[in-house]
Amino acid sequence: MIKVLLAEDQGMMRGALALLLGLEEDLEVVAQVGDGARVLEEALRTRPDVAVLDIEMPGRSGLDVAADLRRDLPGCKVLIVTTFGRPGYLRRAMEAGASGFLVKDGPIEDLVAALRRVLAGEQVVDPALATAALSVGPNPLTERERDVLSAASDGATIADIAGRLHLSESTVRNYLSSAIGKTGARNRIEAVGTARHNGWL
Repeated sequence: MIKVLLAEDQGMMRGALALLLGLEEDLEVVAQVGDGARVLEEALRTRPDVAVLDIEMPGRSGLDVAADLRRDLPGCKVLIVTTFGRPGYLRRAMEAGASGFLVKDGPIEDLVAALRRVLAGEQVVDPALATAALSVGPNPLTERERDVLSAASDGATIADIAGRLHLSESTVRNYLSSAIGKTGARNRIEAVGTARHNGWL
């Protein structure tokens, strides 16, 4: 029996997935979690074979949780299932130790097959997303540039960002300027949009 943990913040989606997966003779959903901050605790308690993680959850993202699981429960495979088929997310998921990456608009049969395949040691990646990830290339932003762009995404001023990140205003300007250049944007709003679209933030 393959033990599955489901982490998805939308209750109806989580319940539907659990119901559909439960119809398979060799699958058992042993935990359902709606908050990223609770995934590791539930995984350590239930010891699933595979964790199915959404990326955007409250508490911690699926990408963060994938890294947590690799560190604290290395026997648990991770399958990222997301609405956001962004090339940068795929790259970050693989770097965090995920064994698979699917977008949610596929049929349930694809998810079931992916669960069995990652447990057998295979890597499973949505083919269209794999092609896009190769064409976009790696994330050009440094960790600090990502921090500054993320802080700028809500329209914060240079002074606000500097205060939030404990940096000088001139340092914030330098990071923003560098990030704008690397994303090929005209301003920080465009840079945030490009970085988000590519899954770099």
